[in-house]
Parts: sequence; structure tokens; C-alpha cells
Amino acid sequence: MTAAIPTPTHENWMDAPQTPGDWTYSAGANGGTAMFGVAGQQPRLTLRCDRSAGSVTISRTGHAVAALPMQILTETRERALDAVPTGGEPGAIAATLPATDSLLDAIAFSKGRFAVEIAGLESLFIPAWPEITRVIEDCR
Repeated sequence: MTAAIPTPTHENWMDAPQTPGDWTYSAGANGGTAMFGVAGQQPRLTLRCDRSAGSVTISRTGHAVAALPMQILTETRERALDAVPTGGEPGAIAATLPATDSLLDAIAFSKGRFAVEIAGLESLFIPAWPEITRVIEDCR
């Protein structure tokens, strides 16, 4: 009989290993999009600027049947956002913020990383790379 390997826990989320992947950025007519994930796979996290609406949407791959809180953890701020399922395949859960929201700055300038947590889904520990700032600046 093989014993189950315990899932490592971390006293501080900043000590958790980074979620595998890299950021990519693409410009669009209505603002840029930054996607984080492993090349050749669906992105695990996406930040998209909607310049005409003056907003940035944070979407995380996953399925849900109802709205859930999306907890964003940065070096300086923590906040739960109202996130809703977007439908379609692959499934995603998304929260939209005004482009001027200071939480976006906290994400962009977090010391090396930030975290995205949604109950029932694997926590993401994402590096704070320049692609995030590009999306935010596209909307301001």
C-alpha cells in the first residue's frame, strides 16, 4: 500500500513555489491582453484591458456554477473580488475592476509575485512581470 503524499503547506503564501508558466502579451484594438501559463496549453490566468469600458478583467481557468470570491494577495494588499463563471470551454472565472483601481497597481508592483485563490481550485502563485503593467497602462 502506497501512502498518500501530503500537499505541502506554507505559512506565508510568498514562500509557496511559483506556478509553472510564463507571461505573454498581445496588443489589441481595445487594449492589451497578458496571459500566464505553460506554452502550448490554455493560459491559467489572463488580464485583459477593455479600454472603451475603462476596465481590466482578471480571469482564471476553472469551472464554477455560481459566483465565487476571487482572493487576490499581493505584498501590500489583499482583497476578495466578486468573480463569475464565463461559460464556454475552457471554463473560466472572471472579475472586472476599474482600470484605476489601486489593487491593479498592487498586483503589478508586488514583490516578485502575487496569488490568486478561489475556493475549490488550486491556488496560483504568479510572478509580477512587466506584461501586467502593460495591460494596466493600456487602459489608463
